[in-house]
Amino acid sequence: MSRVRARGEEIRRYLIDNIEKHPADITKRTAHHFDITRQAISKHLRRLIEEKVIAPSGKTRGRIYKLCATTEWNRGYRITPALSESEVWRLDVAPVLGEMPENVKDIWHHGFTEIFNNAIDHSGGTRIAVNIEKTAAYTQMTIVDDGVGIFKKIQTALGLLDERHAVLELAKGKLTTDPESHSGEGIFFTSRMFDTFQILSGGVFYSHDFGPEQEWILEASQKASTLVFMRLHNHTARTPRRIFDQYITADDDHRFDKTVVPVELAQYGDDKLISRSQAKRLMSRVELFRTVILDFHGVATVGQAFADEIFRIFAQQHPTIELDWIHANSEVKRMIERAKSGAREAIAQPTLPGIEPAPDDPAR
Repeated sequence: MSRVRARGEEIRRYLIDNIEKHPADITKRTAHHFDITRQAISKHLRRLIEEKVIAPSGKTRGRIYKLCATTEWNRGYRITPALSESEVWRLDVAPVLGEMPENVKDIWHHGFTEIFNNAIDHSGGTRIAVNIEKTAAYTQMTIVDDGVGIFKKIQTALGLLDERHAVLELAKGKLTTDPESHSGEGIFFTSRMFDTFQILSGGVFYSHDFGPEQEWILEASQKASTLVFMRLHNHTARTPRRIFDQYITADDDHRFDKTVVPVELAQYGDDKLISRSQAKRLMSRVELFRTVILDFHGVATVGQAFADEIFRIFAQQHPTIELDWIHANSEVKRMIERAKSGAREAIAQPTLPGIEPAPDDPAR
């Protein structure tokens, strides 16, 4: 009997984990996955409905299912000198989250305290609202402040032309508007711990999904405030340490010296990455790192000048920085290799003293 119960628990876990991805055909998919009848799956679905883990809607033929929220919680806080993210976590948030695997609780502890503290210290607002929703499969949290907006504040502090430029700088890491009090590492690491991490502020929506580096900017309509959304599976094997270790050096100082720069964030709308000015904007502040990986996911093409500025000029000017790239298609690879070839030719054929290079000389 124990093996039967274990099998049933495995089936129900599969249903819970996949029901939101396939709400209309979860019965068919589960039956196929476990090689059992749909009638057997229906029994498990009925049990989950009785336990209020899932809820059906629609008639039998067109029935769909969704996860029920087992916990829903909201609370607002007035920003005062006495407001402390650690106290709010200990007294309010941790008890609401309830029992969780230790690594999952650690991620939530890091994520909540980081974002809540940012709202206290940097938003310039008067209130923070927190919403938590927990189901059998995942937990999600929204933190909203009524301040000036995170992207607008970064834009102003760095003298950027556009709020969207602030998203690119935020994605690189080591960015803070208060260097005396903050390292600028918080949002970089927090965004990579969660299954989904999103910021909506002003006219910009930024999203990062766990997995291959996937980040994007969308135009949005939002008044001057900041909304941060975080979502995480209740049984992920991820740990904060595993995320930190991906971006720190292995030497004695264990510094945050590696970054992955999502190149796609440097292009807006139908813009193509062709100019040197775009390349310079992309590479701004990356000299703070020892290893820089450019992620070309979502980038269809780049221009010769753009590639040359990065892989020849920047590389020659910063020989101590390890510069690499990932997720480039064949066309982008061709432009990268062409630029790197130009750099090699320039090294192989140095200019003689007193002789200027010709206009078409790669050494220029």
